[in-house]
Amino acid sequence: MRVLVEQFRPGVMERLDLGHETLAALNPRLVYCSITGFGQDGPYKDRAGYDFIIQGMGGFMSITGERDDLPGGGPQKAGVAVSDLMTGMYSAVAILAAIAQRSRTGLGQRIDMALLDTLVAMLANMNTNYLVSGAAPGRAGNAHANIVPYQVFAAADGHVIVAVGNDGQYARFCEVAGRSDLATDPRFVRNADRVRNRAVLIPLLEQAVQQHPVGFWTAQLERAGIPCGPINSIAQALADPQIVARGLRVDLPHPLAGSVSLVGTPIRMSASAPALERAPPTLGQHTDEVLRELAGMDAETLAELRKRQII
Repeated sequence: MRVLVEQFRPGVMERLDLGHETLAALNPRLVYCSITGFGQDGPYKDRAGYDFIIQGMGGFMSITGERDDLPGGGPQKAGVAVSDLMTGMYSAVAILAAIAQRSRTGLGQRIDMALLDTLVAMLANMNTNYLVSGAAPGRAGNAHANIVPYQVFAAADGHVIVAVGNDGQYARFCEVAGRSDLATDPRFVRNADRVRNRAVLIPLLEQAVQQHPVGFWTAQLERAGIPCGPINSIAQALADPQIVARGLRVDLPHPLAGSVSLVGTPIRMSASAPALERAPPTLGQHTDEVLRELAGMDAETLAELRKRQII
């Protein structure tokens, strides 16, 4: 870091070239990560990449959304920028791996991360389904392609997710729903039977679930050992007793707003727990501090950088 930033000093700042080879020459230990839409090579390397476009190009939207033959059918993007977020996560892992490698070799390296690469890689089992079968997976809405019932049901006052994982859980689900007859019906006894007869079974279960509120189902199914959960709004999620107990919502002092509410880190570590002490900084709040303490720049250098609108 010091070898690199010393090139900013007055009189030599114009010599700084941000090419990887030059940076490596200035500081061979430098770990340098770039994040672009399509990467540093390939026919799309010069294209602008936005998460929405990447979700479409990478195949994600082809498996997200309701089936085309049902109301509301068609491809859907995720509610958050998944390729942006996941590329950041992969990049953090890559940087840490490069630092670990540097501890053995003494050399840094360039990391080339692309949103499209990450989006394709994160399709996980869907990629495998295609590579093994040769048939591209399609959209199934909130249902599971291979397990029934494993989907969202409309309750009397909202929606509940029921994730029946085996035949025993199915039988208990039918009992809670007051439809024990569906557990012994030969069309539905085994999961393979339920998958084949999904169109017959699901409307019957939907009628039963609609008779009670979400709270009834989550309490009764949990008591019966059947995985389930409500579909919460963000407000409901942040007020959920489990989220509150885990301390995900935090309030921190802020120089302009007085106090700001934020979502904390999900990382839990026994020996070095992350400390949340400061709110996100205002624009440029710590620029001088960072350059003085980490880069060793003096007041004259900082003034020159500011005069030249570099900072």
